[in-house]
Amino acid sequence: MSQLAQPPGRTWKIATLAGMASYLDAGALVTSGIVLGGSYTEALALDAGTVGALLGLQTLMFALGALCGGRLGDLFGRRRVFTLSLLLYAAGIAMLLIASPLWLLHVGVVAVGLAIGADLAASLALINEESPDGHKGKMVIFSNILWIGGIVAAMGLSAVVGSWGVLGGRIMFAHLLVVAIVVLVLRFTLRESAEWVAARSAAAAGGIQFSRIGQLFRAPVVFAVVALGLYYAAWNLGASTMGSFGTFLWTNLTGGEVAEYSRLSLLGLPVGFLAGLVFMRVVDRPARYAWFAGGSALILVAWALPALFGANRFTLVAVLLLSGLGNAFCGEGIYKVWSQELIPTLLRTTATGLTIAFARVIAALAAFVTPAIALANPALLFWLLLAFTAAANAIGLFWVPRLPKARELEDVPVGGGAPA
Repeated sequence: MSQLAQPPGRTWKIATLAGMASYLDAGALVTSGIVLGGSYTEALALDAGTVGALLGLQTLMFALGALCGGRLGDLFGRRRVFTLSLLLYAAGIAMLLIASPLWLLHVGVVAVGLAIGADLAASLALINEESPDGHKGKMVIFSNILWIGGIVAAMGLSAVVGSWGVLGGRIMFAHLLVVAIVVLVLRFTLRESAEWVAARSAAAAGGIQFSRIGQLFRAPVVFAVVALGLYYAAWNLGASTMGSFGTFLWTNLTGGEVAEYSRLSLLGLPVGFLAGLVFMRVVDRPARYAWFAGGSALILVAWALPALFGANRFTLVAVLLLSGLGNAFCGEGIYKVWSQELIPTLLRTTATGLTIAFARVIAALAAFVTPAIALANPALLFWLLLAFTAAANAIGLFWVPRLPKARELEDVPVGGGAPA
């Protein structure tokens, strides 16, 4: 296959400005956990129940935002939704920054949760639809690298100001607010997705088949929706467990310290960042399947170690490092690529929002029982995570490759059947 030309500068501009949704979303999730669970706790008299309620509310609003924002993105356009959601994001972050009176925290987490959910589906669609053929997956994976960047920025800033109490927490939220305002201003220079505009015009003229929400739940589109939802939810259980309860597992199962685990967690981020850059080069080529299979195998090994040999310092560090490498080639990144490739244009953000919401709700429900299982039977927890990861791998390796691409579906004349 001939070497593909590099995408033009405008493509990188769109991918960066739209992809900053991932940076801001990841930054908000990490910062909220650090600040609400630490920096603000003493000064605002936040007990464990209040902190849990605030973070749980944000997760549920993430799911609701993805569900609603995804549908609005198909109805009214990608640009409009991610512009309005970023305004809501900035307002929510400002409330969390002020953090007094206490009710502002509740309103802030609701606003931020809704915004990050709505922004994600619309931004991914715009990146995919405005990228040239042969570079669509590359640009979507780039947004996933920006997600890692948001985590690194939040944790790096926390390492400097995390011990400064309320002032440190406000500095961390101020960082997100400044970035959000800059990105919002620059986003006004972007145009609407040309692919979405053309599809809307074709649908109005009766020249496109997949445009009604009911078709999302009928063959052939429903098979892609179910596969995406099950893959992302099953894989995400492991990722959300380490993201939300990694410190809990480290301190309770190994006797380690919080600061020690935070430093170790940072080791996996550069690994994932560099591996993501490698995956950008191959994701639009046939070699993608082999890289995905390799990454999936690494995740299996990662969860197998604590399941087989117990949760100790060695096995949990291995989970961090192996998952940091393996997830660069599977998991969230490849889910985002598939969500753009497999769903027709006018159902794309609706399906993405639906599957994101499903995965987040499953993760939120699992979070209620994870600490109890970890303390009562750690081996059971890791065997369950291994089983769910194996199920996700099976879906990605054997089901997803057999699904028709969106372009194959949209080439079917109105009233025609799905391609064989």
